[in-house]
Amino acid sequence: MSRTLLRGGQVVSMSPTRPDSERAEILVDGPRILAVGEDLDPGGAEVVDLTGRVVIPGLVNAHLHTWQTPMRFVGADWALPRYLALAHGEIARHYRPADTHIGTLAGALNQIDSGVTTIGDWSHNCTTGEHADAAVDALTQAGVRAVFLHGTPHGLLDRPHDIDEIDRLLDGPIATNPLLSLGMAIKGPQLSKPEIAIADLRAAAERGLLASMHQSAGPPGPGWHAVTEAGLWSPSANIVHGTGLPPNLVDTLVASGVTFTCTPENELGQGHTTRLADNVLAAGSAPSLGTDTEMVTPGEVLIAARILLAMQRGLQHDQAFTRTGLGAGEVTLTAKDALSWATVEGARALGLSDRVGRIEAGMEADLTVIDARMLNLWPPHDAIAGALNANTANIEAVMIAGQWRKRDHKLFGVDLPTIKGELQRSGDEFARRVRRSGALDKMRRRVVRRVVDRQLSAQADPARRT
Repeated sequence: MSRTLLRGGQVVSMSPTRPDSERAEILVDGPRILAVGEDLDPGGAEVVDLTGRVVIPGLVNAHLHTWQTPMRFVGADWALPRYLALAHGEIARHYRPADTHIGTLAGALNQIDSGVTTIGDWSHNCTTGEHADAAVDALTQAGVRAVFLHGTPHGLLDRPHDIDEIDRLLDGPIATNPLLSLGMAIKGPQLSKPEIAIADLRAAAERGLLASMHQSAGPPGPGWHAVTEAGLWSPSANIVHGTGLPPNLVDTLVASGVTFTCTPENELGQGHTTRLADNVLAAGSAPSLGTDTEMVTPGEVLIAARILLAMQRGLQHDQAFTRTGLGAGEVTLTAKDALSWATVEGARALGLSDRVGRIEAGMEADLTVIDARMLNLWPPHDAIAGALNANTANIEAVMIAGQWRKRDHKLFGVDLPTIKGELQRSGDEFARRVRRSGALDKMRRRVVRRVVDRQLSAQADPARRT
């Protein structure tokens, strides 16, 4: 079993038992961290000099849709209704398993390149078992740690999750890959009838699976009360966006151990207009972070962390200004808080807190090495702030379960030209579909848009929901 000693770096462990930042060595034995400390005995390990670098726990992107990677930035100017109409009403139904595979592979590799070791892959276009298998195979090929959140396209309110498919996947390749876990991307109380939301959450709980759901575009409907009455909220439930959740409901969910994921750049740009993080923090918890869809926004979770930190500080300043005419004299949220959202809290949201998110003996060796010698981070006065303000160019190395996936600023063992070529061919086909302007295309889009607008209007008025 291979051993590696990382020496000379500034370590930001995110462990409550260690300093915020320290000059320490990390001894990796196989897939796990054996020890963190000073003057460790290498014991035949490969010694890697990381002088001038910052070592942090591998970043966690708790919510993204890698299958959409071929359409990167085609929807950069789309608000939520147009995204739903085009991405789901038009593009998604033409996806082949091969498109799912290359999107998932390229999306996962891009996450590793930007310092992410764990993803919550919300794969909500698994129209067939072949699509799901293609996604799982791509995650395996990429070498990323992932919770594969199996989902199906937007459909009828009375359509339950395909539990037979979940059981098939549980017995498939996921069962033999220590880096992969299965979860359910359910429609939840917002997008299904109360009895369906209850059935899906019960099915996930019976199998010990994470159930993740969206809540956006309107206040919570009656399904939320039904799930609460059924006693199904638990740490195995994850809520994304959380638009419209009132503080008292957030308090109830936090008390039940429910986790929350914000995708701030996407939420601001597409119109989710969420105040979820403010309510979650006020309830004594903290959010995890995601980047959502690269059809609209970039996939860098550190950008998401900085945006959410700025948003929350801005709210604090606005509140102080209302009272005094001045901004707050001190900020209450720190760079370390923001980094914890992308590490510790991401691990908690995906049910992996006992394995990743901190640099401690016994944890999985998921590590991100940041080159603080580069001009944009030099001089390195504050390791935590430097890590938070890093970008992809600063990510020198990434280790997942003790295996290097990126070294010397390059992805390890990846045929990028071939992958980029396949991604281009897949994306070009969908881009052509979006740009078609024939009479039939325009008529179909008008019909789909009316359906989307009607659904969003119903979500905005719970009394109209059935």
